[in-house]
Amino acid sequence: MRAWILALAALALSGCDNNEVGDVSLGLFTTKDIKVEVLQDPIVTGVTCHISNIEADLDFADPSDMGISCRQTGEITPEMIAAIDTGKSGEVVFKKSKSVLFKSLKIRRILDQKTQTLLYIAYSTKETKGSYKHSLSTVPLWGTQAYKAGSTKN
Repeated sequence: MRAWILALAALALSGCDNNEVGDVSLGLFTTKDIKVEVLQDPIVTGVTCHISNIEADLDFADPSDMGISCRQTGEITPEMIAAIDTGKSGEVVFKKSKSVLFKSLKIRRILDQKTQTLLYIAYSTKETKGSYKHSLSTVPLWGTQAYKAGSTKN
């Protein structure tokens, strides 16, 4: 009985995501859908990412596969870049639970200072069939106010 209550709560909450911009059914006889969400970087607000991932409404864990595509959709300023974590592991800009047992989808922003490119990596925090699923998208700073001409420093 408790499992059904958790499943119904998860189903009810899955429809509450105000970042969802697309919902693609995987067929009539499945409870799995591809959800597409939009995320604006909270610090580098000139970057918008679209994340696709599978949600299984009646399962306790969603599949780990995901895709990400990020683009420049506004200004990127030197002040924005100065405010981000520029370490090699970057920082988490988005996190979403994918199961009741500690699996989540995270998106991390990393700055490649040498090529002046922002990297956005989406990944699962739990190994699935011998692999940690992940996807990568890049946003070059070329042509923005934040681009530092001739920069090759690490």
